[in-house]
Amino acid sequence: MPGKVQADDYFNPALLDLENPDQGKTDFSVFEKDDAQAPGTYHVNIYINNESVDTRDIVFSLSEKDNSTLQPCFSREMLEEFGVKEDALPKNEATDKCVYITQIPDASAEFKFNEQKLMVSIPQFLLKHVPRGYVSPDQYDEGINAALLNYSFSGSKSTGLNEQAQDNTNYFLNLRPGLNLGAWRLRNYSTWNQNSNENGNKEDDFSSVYTYAQRDIIALKSQLTLGQSSSPSDVFDSVSFTGAQLASDDDMLPDSMKGFAPLIHGIARSNAQVTVRQNGYVIYQSYVSPGAFEINDMYPTGSSGDLNVTVKESDGSEQNFVVPYASLPVLQREGHLKYSITAGQYRSYNDDVTPSPFLQGTAMYGLKGGWTVYGGLQGSSHYSALSMGVGKNFGSFGALSLDVDHAKSTLKDESEQTGNSWRLRYSKDFATTGTTVAVAGYRYSTAGFYSLQDVMDSYTDDSDDTLNDHRSQRQEVTINQKISPTLGSLSISVVKEQYWNSDKSMASLSLGYNNSWNGISYGINYSYNKNTNNNDDDNDHEENDYDNDKVLSFNVSIPLDRWLKNTYVNYSLNNSKESGTTHNIGISGSALEGNNLSWNIQQGLSAQGDNNSTTLNADYKGTYGELTAGYSQDQNQRQINYGVQGGIVAHANGVTFSQPLGETIALIKAPGIEGVGVNNQTGVKTDFRGYTVVPYVSPYHKTALSLNTQMLADDADLTMASQSVTPTRGAVVRASYDTRIGKRVLMMLTRSSQHPVPFGASVTIADTKDTEEFIVGDDGQVYLTGLEDEGSLLVSWGKGADKQCHVNYQLPKTAAQDIPTINATCQ
Repeated sequence: MPGKVQADDYFNPALLDLENPDQGKTDFSVFEKDDAQAPGTYHVNIYINNESVDTRDIVFSLSEKDNSTLQPCFSREMLEEFGVKEDALPKNEATDKCVYITQIPDASAEFKFNEQKLMVSIPQFLLKHVPRGYVSPDQYDEGINAALLNYSFSGSKSTGLNEQAQDNTNYFLNLRPGLNLGAWRLRNYSTWNQNSNENGNKEDDFSSVYTYAQRDIIALKSQLTLGQSSSPSDVFDSVSFTGAQLASDDDMLPDSMKGFAPLIHGIARSNAQVTVRQNGYVIYQSYVSPGAFEINDMYPTGSSGDLNVTVKESDGSEQNFVVPYASLPVLQREGHLKYSITAGQYRSYNDDVTPSPFLQGTAMYGLKGGWTVYGGLQGSSHYSALSMGVGKNFGSFGALSLDVDHAKSTLKDESEQTGNSWRLRYSKDFATTGTTVAVAGYRYSTAGFYSLQDVMDSYTDDSDDTLNDHRSQRQEVTINQKISPTLGSLSISVVKEQYWNSDKSMASLSLGYNNSWNGISYGINYSYNKNTNNNDDDNDHEENDYDNDKVLSFNVSIPLDRWLKNTYVNYSLNNSKESGTTHNIGISGSALEGNNLSWNIQQGLSAQGDNNSTTLNADYKGTYGELTAGYSQDQNQRQINYGVQGGIVAHANGVTFSQPLGETIALIKAPGIEGVGVNNQTGVKTDFRGYTVVPYVSPYHKTALSLNTQMLADDADLTMASQSVTPTRGAVVRASYDTRIGKRVLMMLTRSSQHPVPFGASVTIADTKDTEEFIVGDDGQVYLTGLEDEGSLLVSWGKGADKQCHVNYQLPKTAAQDIPTINATCQ
């Protein structure tokens, strides 16, 4: 009978001496076990129970158990930030600086070195409930101090081709300067417009649209705005003001907490898996401990559709129950408060309106059972209003809200008016038929009801008119109908308005059908718009249609990828009362590396032959901005248009030009790396200094910014190609990359004894802050990057002074793309 045998994976370092017995030995004790790595600090992606939570530098040390595997060192604060309960962490002074996962009951960690992933497993009952996608406010980055300028300039030159059309020149400039100081954002929006014609008439107009200062109040999940801005429109109609406003910013919430979704309550008999399905699709899955549980981090999934919940116990048995779900814009999650407080002077587009102070406050709060209550107050010297409303998620019956506004107005003629405005809204998703009633609303206002803007605009300096006609009723509905995956979908939208003290009315109808087949997309659309004014003359009603048009259109787009990549043929037919029937056929697409250039050519033909047109347009997105140009011609005129737009960011490291800037941006800092693109960003490349701007970044969300390493120059290298940023709203966050600029060389290292430097020895560049190590291979070969023309290297293959040596080198003059091989002596 065979005896017991104990075996283990082991690498015998003596095997390295078979071919080079005189090369010397390096201390490989840490690598003797399978998959072992050297201890140190690694930049890793951290996963808790397979959920990505962070990317940061983690210190790894050798495990005391086997002295070969690496174990991560976490601080107590870091683990609490990841959601580990405080009572699950060891309580002694030794763990104040370093907590090992093995010190947490039944927890483990696996470092996937090749992927730089740290996979941490912690029992669910030891974790606090942290909403999916949650980012700790401690990780928010207020960004750097910087000055910004968004600019857009366009011009056109029109040449008349008949007596009715004149030559005309137009210039338009849009400027949006800004300044970031700490958490504060100062913004302005100004425009300039100039028109001139062949008669020498010239008109100039400059206006400042708004100027404001803003900062976030993270503790309140709100934004403070000082200056010129607009109030929210969720309870009252939006009002422009000059003053101050404090309002909720739901972008500070994780995506799983934004919008409305019902709370799911249940009871698990054991450690159970909870699965939530909507319309047959799995939209949520989690694990819960025995006892009562609550799920409050569901992502909003649409307007409605009942949620089917399955609780699978550890013995395989299942519980099933249904949670009704439907939503409207006013609905809030249980326990969530959304508010705004605005104080200042009403700001009108009409300079003749006398500024008047006002105060407004609104609030929306989610209650249990899918109920939401909301309301607000408005007040000024000659206006006051109170709004109250309630909304309810009725599940399979849809979502319904009802609110009423009561207003008291003092008009310019000093007459007092009192009135009410009722609003009913409904939404429903019929899963069985594929029908979605996105919004169906009805509003009725009594004759004495006026909005704040109506009353304020009536107080002009040179007008004695009071408000005569104002809206009495408004009906609206939007319906989408999915026919089938192969037959496409239908949509319908209807809006109708009527007014007091006037027979004027407005009606709009839009119908659409869209589908695609083998990459070919097509659609048919119909719209009907009617604005009427009925005049009563001797009891004889005569309807005057001053805007009444019907438009029918058909469009189709066919890809030409088989012959021309990123190219499409487009055709459309339009028929309207005003312009008759026109046909448009064209070709469009994108070109150049990264599809920086977009272009289209179009020819329009009218059925009567008197309204033919030709259009050519191109748009180029580059490193330093965006250029547009176009040409068009019809029977009346010939026009050339052009434009340039972009952004400028002045910061501590200089000035960087970029494409047009969004609200929140990232500054890429990769010194010496020129012409390298940012993944998933069209036309965004580093400039000659290694800087560029990512123009659109989501605030309060973690965003990974990756450089395209395939575009690196031959003498450039990056120690890490990706960085993560979490900016606050309006921030300019800096993403710094560790760059290595210098020559590459294959060096053959020998010691003064003429024997090669030991296999596995590490090489670092001396007298620099660069800590990157290069590993010596067989016969003393080592591949080095980022070297100066001459310098010094430190070689080490152990801890003693006798296991270290220095190399002084001088590289030959070669082209950057060449990799020379040189011999060097280590002394």
